[in-house]
Amino acid sequence: MNFTVNLTPTIKAALLGVLGLGACAPAPAAADYQTVDIAALRSAHAQGAYVLDVRTPAEYAGGHIDGAVLIPLAELSGRVNEVPRDRDVYVICRSGSRSAQASSLLAGAGHGRIINVSGGMNAWQSAGYPVSR
Repeated sequence: MNFTVNLTPTIKAALLGVLGLGACAPAPAAADYQTVDIAALRSAHAQGAYVLDVRTPAEYAGGHIDGAVLIPLAELSGRVNEVPRDRDVYVICRSGSRSAQASSLLAGAGHGRIINVSGGMNAWQSAGYPVSR
């Protein structure tokens, strides 16, 4: 018996994250969010921007942006209400794939000020920007 299930990009991203497959899957099609590079995040961070880190706790402990809030992608679908809706939210991961998935999930959940950070912490650290441990 064969059947097909059509999932919205938001639900698909959430399921991939919960199953731990999010890092292996391609980023979903862009929803209503923008993507910026790490230089733009650095400038926004200096002005007090909200930074959401969607990596694992072990990755976060290995080095993160000072003040970044950790909500792993695998937990995000159940914790979307912890993410502010009244300000810009810069979403970062290791390389930009999980943050794109998280950005799509948040935009699909009605968050209107989501900004994905391309290159992620790999690019942040390669640029010599500071990290906290």
